Amino acid sequence: MTLLLILLVGGIIGWLASILMRTDAQQGIFLNIVVGVVGALVAGFIITPLIGGAPITSGSFDIMSLFASFLGAVVLLAIVNLFRRGSVR
Repeated sequence: MTLLLILLVGGIIGWLASILMRTDAQQGIFLNIVVGVVGALVAGFIITPLIGGAPITSGSFDIMSLFASFLGAVVLLAIVNLFRRGSVR
């Protein structure tokens, strides 16, 4: 059940991050889920130690973990845009 919840929340976070970074038209639902889950992993290593909380991949679904996972997804999309387009956008 936790894996299903991680995929669902990761998809929503990835979708919101892709809207913010204006890459939503290029991505489908599968890529939104990947961005959200990988963004949560990035948040677990980089962002969570800075702001506190736990990433959603550990099963914690509080407001701080959702915010950290969202920031991780935005950072991931910024890095991908930097390499694909040469600008963060």
